[in-house]
Amino acid sequence: MPTATCRVTAVTLCLLASAAAARDAAAPLDFAGRALVSVSDADMLASAYVNGLLGPREGADALSVIALGGDVRDMTAAEVPVTNSVAGPPVSVDVSPDGRFAIVVETWGPRPEGDGAHTFADLRHGNLLTVVDLTDLAAPRIVQVVEGLERPNAVAFDATGRWVAVGLHPEGAGTATPLALYPFANGRLGTPVLPAIPGWRTGDQLIHAEFHPSAPVLALLNETAAELSFVRVGSDGGLTAWGAPVRIEKAPYVVRFTPDGRHAIANALYWGPDVQGTWNEAPRGSVVSVRLAADGADRHALVSRAEVGVSPEGLALSPDGTMVVTTNLERSYLPYDDARQTFFSSISLVRLDPATGALSRVGDYPYDGILPEAAAFDASGRYIAVVTYDHFDDRRRGGSVDFWRIGRDPLDPARLTLVKTEHSVPVTRGAHSMVLVP
Repeated sequence: MPTATCRVTAVTLCLLASAAAARDAAAPLDFAGRALVSVSDADMLASAYVNGLLGPREGADALSVIALGGDVRDMTAAEVPVTNSVAGPPVSVDVSPDGRFAIVVETWGPRPEGDGAHTFADLRHGNLLTVVDLTDLAAPRIVQVVEGLERPNAVAFDATGRWVAVGLHPEGAGTATPLALYPFANGRLGTPVLPAIPGWRTGDQLIHAEFHPSAPVLALLNETAAELSFVRVGSDGGLTAWGAPVRIEKAPYVVRFTPDGRHAIANALYWGPDVQGTWNEAPRGSVVSVRLAADGADRHALVSRAEVGVSPEGLALSPDGTMVVTTNLERSYLPYDDARQTFFSSISLVRLDPATGALSRVGDYPYDGILPEAAAFDASGRYIAVVTYDHFDDRRRGGSVDFWRIGRDPLDPARLTLVKTEHSVPVTRGAHSMVLVP
């Protein structure tokens, strides 16, 4: 027969459990925006970059849409099959300014059918551009597939939604045509304009083209020459040079304008055969800032740099232009038995002075994930989302979109840090490019 003490203890435990269940509390993470849109390449393990072995397939290439606004613990991804490839800069998807449509470029095509021992050599250059209707975030819908030029590697909308810039690799159509400008209206791509780029050297790689946030200007990132140049875009898609190219740092990969359009920020991977042998042994990378019209005329100037982690492929700026993050591959993509494998990736946080373009590194934040190629700030600038290509625990299938908090200390206002939260949304393995729909 239970004693009175036992009965009191049982009642107390029951009340405590009820109170905990009713509270259902979690640290704040109100990630602001309408949706996150990412793409995943299901065709290869990350280690295929090194040994060429694609490994087992995990599903099909996909575009994933995560609707925002609810409890982060309840978020899920709605997916639609869309061919794409991780083998290129993490800018293979962009969303129209009105948030209604996403466009995805296919840099490499799908792997052959079957689960044989396929290698990277079995992949063919891609050429497809896919338009996805995002009106219903729970059911994204393909509305157009265009057979474009061979091996597109980057896509970007202009601020008006009228033009879509597509960069092309020189081993595809990019030797003769490094840039295609597609008119876009009513959810459909039209016939592209193939403009001559003033001063462009045949065979150089246009790794990324990014539109200015308010002016008809394109930033053109030349990976081969490590140069950043700017061109004005005419109403007919013709280009005219705006100032001289700016020499930046080795192996640039992505360029972003600050929200006010006064500076351009670019990362540098320091890849190349003259850097410690191979890109798999690259040192730390960097970010640089370039001030537009630095002297009030058509001249641009590199004004600052900051060191970040190893192989900083992804680059994102906060909505107020005061913070930059890079997603650093480190050497997480190497085969597990490679002595150079780090078994971590990292995120670097950098302060940015919007007035001067000055950059200062806050720190690097390692975490347990493979090949994080892209990040996106939320609309409030208090959180970031990071795509993780794969996980070191092979029992955990798929990739993920992971949520981080910009940490601040109420008792030390100058202190800034990054905190990886426990919140994560599963997506198809191979997540590599992502944008926020504000």
